[in-house]
Amino acid sequence: MKKLLLLGAFALLGGVAQAQEGFRLGGHIGAPLGDAADASSVTIGIDAAYMWNIIRGLDIGATTGYSHFFGKDNVDDFGFVPIAVSGKYTFNKVPLFVGLDLGAAISTRNYINSGLYVAPRVGYQMKNVELYLGFQNIGSKYKDHGPGPDPRWHGDDRFNFGAINFGANFFLK
Repeated sequence: MKKLLLLGAFALLGGVAQAQEGFRLGGHIGAPLGDAADASSVTIGIDAAYMWNIIRGLDIGATTGYSHFFGKDNVDDFGFVPIAVSGKYTFNKVPLFVGLDLGAAISTRNYINSGLYVAPRVGYQMKNVELYLGFQNIGSKYKDHGPGPDPRWHGDDRFNFGAINFGANFFLK
């Protein structure tokens, strides 16, 4: 039994060591949702990830990037830098996939706290490119700086800076 367990562990680790590795670079554009829709009209961003193929169809990796929200109605632009674990499952015999990024998003503005980053997506997989439709959400807290022109942005409330995004990623090997 011990030999079988040891053999299985070596097979798994050997498969991980032999797995295909690669960079994924891309970009997205989207429509802000939730609290972000009150302050922003559009979001654009860049994405970068390094992925490892764990088993057939399942890729796991680390991802980062930048999402920029363009302010509206006298609200300054703001952005987030996500640092997350990325997972993607590609279905067998069909060029479709589902994915999820989960981690932290660092705010680029000192009046918005960093927060939890969640980004599920579904997409179409080609040989070196993927097209996707995704949802991005950053659960954050706004730091109150006293009364001002916009009452929506005062108090120590939690905010959800979200967006529906369309994106494309390119694989570099």
